[in-house]
Amino acid sequence: MQDLIVFVVLLSLGYFAGSVAESRHYRSIKRRERELLNLPAVTAADFLDEGAEVVDARLVHGSVVISIDYFKRILAGLRNLFGGEVNSYLTLIDRARREAVLRMKEEAGGADVILNLRIETSVIGRNADRRKTVGSIEVMAYGTAVTLKRG
Repeated sequence: MQDLIVFVVLLSLGYFAGSVAESRHYRSIKRRERELLNLPAVTAADFLDEGAEVVDARLVHGSVVISIDYFKRILAGLRNLFGGEVNSYLTLIDRARREAVLRMKEEAGGADVILNLRIETSVIGRNADRRKTVGSIEVMAYGTAVTLKRG
């Protein structure tokens, strides 16, 4: 009985620590998104006006690898037994996508717009332990940072 109590306490502490880390990451993402709000990243290649004079155009990218914590992986496994949305994986993908786009925007520096935004994802470590669990995901965002002539 004592072993079970220790297990449940450790499991709860691990889940709490993972939730705190995730909350901190979301706060960081939201703050940086507000700071970079004036730099649009669009999927269209023909976003610019015809008369716009391009001073600089360069490829920019941002990538991130984020892992799900062990305790949320256990909860996701339980959710897979019963079906439904797996929220721990949804937040993992959301955080990774938003972080990759932010890193790309930060690399763009003083650009006016990022054109032709593309986002790629891949799973890392899916079959590393012969179980079909997600270990980490990588998200890469890339596009063309365009600086326009002023005036």
